[in-house]
Amino acid sequence: MDADPLAADVNAGTPIGVAIVDDHPVVIDGVRAWLAGEPRLRVLATGDDPDRVLRAAPYAEVVLLDLRLHGRMVLDKLAELSAAGRRVVVYSEHSDPQTMLAALDAGAVAFLAKHEGREHCVATVLAAASDRPYVPPALAGAMVGDARPDRPSLSDKEREALLLWFQSMSKASVARRMQISEHTVKQYVDRARIKYTRAGRPAATKAALLARAIEDGLVRPEDIGIYRSQASADRPTP
Repeated sequence: MDADPLAADVNAGTPIGVAIVDDHPVVIDGVRAWLAGEPRLRVLATGDDPDRVLRAAPYAEVVLLDLRLHGRMVLDKLAELSAAGRRVVVYSEHSDPQTMLAALDAGAVAFLAKHEGREHCVATVLAAASDRPYVPPALAGAMVGDARPDRPSLSDKEREALLLWFQSMSKASVARRMQISEHTVKQYVDRARIKYTRAGRPAATKAALLARAIEDGLVRPEDIGIYRSQASADRPTP
C-alpha cells in the first residue's frame, strides 16, 4: 500500500490537540488519563460547553463530544461543529444503532461507546486526526445490523474504489492502485454518494458513506484497515 501523507502527520512529532466536551467531570478525568498515556495526543481543553471549550482550544484537531449534555441530546451542535470543519468523535453512553447512525449522518467522523475501553478511545482519536476510518466494535455492530431494503446498486469499480479509499488510502493512492486517474476515483466516490442520496440515505462524510457501505454488505468491518495495528507499527521504538 502506498504511504499516506496523513499518516505521516500523526507521527511528525507535534502532538495532536484534543478537546473533550462532557458534563461529567469523572468521565473527563478518565479520558484525559487515557489520552495522556499516548505521546501523540495532548488534551488542550475540557468542559461541559462546546463553545467555551473550543474558544479555549480553537486549534484542537479532534473534538471528543458527549452526545447528551445537561439532559439534552446535542445532535444539532454536532452538525454545527461538523459543518464548521471540526473532526468530531462522539463519545456516548447512548449506543443504540439508531443513535449511532444518526450521529454519523450529522457529521461525526466516528462514534465511540462509553463502555469501550482505552485502546479503542486512543485508536479512534488517532484515526480521526488523520481522516482515517476506524470502526470500534459497537459501531460495527450497529452498521452490520442495520439491514435496509433501499440499498443502491454500485458497480464493481465503484465498490473497489470505495473499499480502497476506506482502507486509509488517499484518492491519489487509490488511483495508482487501480491504474486510473484521480479524477476517475473521485467520480466513482461521487457516484456512490449520489446513489445513496437518491435512495433517501445521504452520506455527506466519509464516515457516513462507510456506514452505508457496511450496512448494505458492500464492505465488511474486517475489510477496513485496522488503524491501531498501523499506529503500533508506526510508533518509534524506544
